[in-house]
Amino acid sequence: MPISVTLACGAYDRTLPLADGRVRAEGAELNCILLPVEEIFFRTARNAEFDVAEMSLASYTLTLERDRRFVAIPVFPSRAFRHNGVYVNAGSGITEPGRLVGRTVGVPEYQVTAAVWIRGILAEHHGVPVGSVRYRTGGLHEPGRREKLAIEVPGVDIQPVGVGQTLAQMLVAGEIDALYTPRAPAPYLARDPAVRRLFPDPRSVEEDYFRRTGIFPIMHTVVIRRDVYEAHRWLAGSLFKAFAAAKALAAGHVEETAALASILPWSYADAEATRDLMGADFWPYGIDANEHTLRTFLGYLHDQHLVGRLFEPAELFAPETRASFVI
Repeated sequence: MPISVTLACGAYDRTLPLADGRVRAEGAELNCILLPVEEIFFRTARNAEFDVAEMSLASYTLTLERDRRFVAIPVFPSRAFRHNGVYVNAGSGITEPGRLVGRTVGVPEYQVTAAVWIRGILAEHHGVPVGSVRYRTGGLHEPGRREKLAIEVPGVDIQPVGVGQTLAQMLVAGEIDALYTPRAPAPYLARDPAVRRLFPDPRSVEEDYFRRTGIFPIMHTVVIRRDVYEAHRWLAGSLFKAFAAAKALAAGHVEETAALASILPWSYADAEATRDLMGADFWPYGIDANEHTLRTFLGYLHDQHLVGRLFEPAELFAPETRASFVI
């Protein structure tokens, strides 16, 4: 009999086939709970509520040094270039990355994966050392957000914002100079003139970054609660195959023009441009295809003192997913 497995993840084109039954995991009946990622991460990091869950790559790696409650599979349901996630107050005078030095910057949580990537990229490629900026943590649109996992980072000024404050409001008011965020702030989406992106044309900067580095940043992975994994070691491989099949279904529709898979009218053209730049499998799963990206991220985590040692990419994932059979 198949085992019942509760899976919490975002509602993406690459995960929906698991939720609607088009793709099944061998030996498992998936009970898919589709939630906003902030809720999934909070409930996973604090309470380990789900058998399997999408999880921040940074948070997961931190748990490997702490309680080892989870085991990941090399599935990456969220990836994103993050140059577009740096916003500045229009009156701050920050017109280039170097002018972030000495400024006060908001982040939802210091250890969120997007912020790790942004700090690492700014330090490595734009001359903005991680410790040259003051960081203020808090909710983007709602007050009261705190770090899900306790952190201590020597030599870096990290403080929570005040009670009742939100990062979006503080950016508009000039109480912070800039904001590193994976989610676009509401004032920017509302075209508030007080908020603009640091990079006026982030797509061109991100495309250039990919040409130079070959990196498409990984944001999230998929974790199995360790007690579930230890009881059913085969589940790691079964889930990996299922997630890969679901992604393949999504990828097969992105260039379709008979009836667009996306609400965006030129999605087919974007798909063609993406393949031209990044190759046919521009969103790979597995360790080997992501070795350089994972190694870069793990280096940033270590350099930013969020982990005490430098992990090897393979250490993050269940042994059952490190290689596959060949016929």
